[in-house]
Amino acid sequence: MIGLNIPSAVSADGDPVALAVEAERLGFDFVSANDHLTRVGPRYETWTMLAWIAAATQRIRVASRVLAVPYRNPAVLAKMAETFDRLSGGRLILGLGAGAFEEEFVAFGIDTAPLPVRLAGLEEAIRIARGTWSEPEFTFAGLVHRTDRAELEPKPAHPIPIWIGTHGPRGLDLVGRLADGWIASIEMAPPDVAPAMLDRLRRSATDAGRDPATIRCVYNVTVSLGNAGGGEPPSVSGSPAAVVERLASFLELGFDALNLVVVGDELDAQVEQLGREVLPALRT
Repeated sequence: MIGLNIPSAVSADGDPVALAVEAERLGFDFVSANDHLTRVGPRYETWTMLAWIAAATQRIRVASRVLAVPYRNPAVLAKMAETFDRLSGGRLILGLGAGAFEEEFVAFGIDTAPLPVRLAGLEEAIRIARGTWSEPEFTFAGLVHRTDRAELEPKPAHPIPIWIGTHGPRGLDLVGRLADGWIASIEMAPPDVAPAMLDRLRRSATDAGRDPATIRCVYNVTVSLGNAGGGEPPSVSGSPAAVVERLASFLELGFDALNLVVVGDELDAQVEQLGREVLPALRT
């Protein structure tokens, strides 16, 4: 699978829905967007933006990369996810994370907690989602979250995949035990470290009685084609051939999916070139 990041920034020349429609036309497998409420200029709320994207597309899958669990009640989010998935024709990938930036919590009046507590809340959110999706009434009492005979109808028409964005040992163990996928950012899981992280989550899956091959492993990388300037230094840059070679090396590490975050100038032109010259080569 090869996905494309949809920028959440609100700008005069940016149209996230049009970019997602173009990604679908070019043959990307999914589009994704990160989840922040503030910090980097004006931006769209992620879930609302992704819903608009789903309404404007027909085939491409739509992934949250990743929703911060502290921002949304998990049982309500499970209901939101079922509705989104049903109305989109089964195209939701529910990416979840523990939340990263305390200043966002403080700014929006959300309770802060140490990372171990947030990780516990992330695990509880997965259990609540799966429980409300499968049981007639679901009661759960955890360290962070709880439900009391929560009734969610209709049930999902099929299992909704849950991908987790996390990088520490406890988070990797959680992926192995419960998640359908892992979203690893190259900054937090560089190529020289990523294989050991993949090994850990796979051992955790095996220990939990799961087949590690069923867990989708996604590498989130920044890409710039040619000499596109501006913005942050990309993880991968150069000619289409050079980009293909570098991205293919990440797949050889053990990842089976890529999420491309295009940086630099002329975003639309870069995406077009990726679709025409990079995607076909990666699929061969």
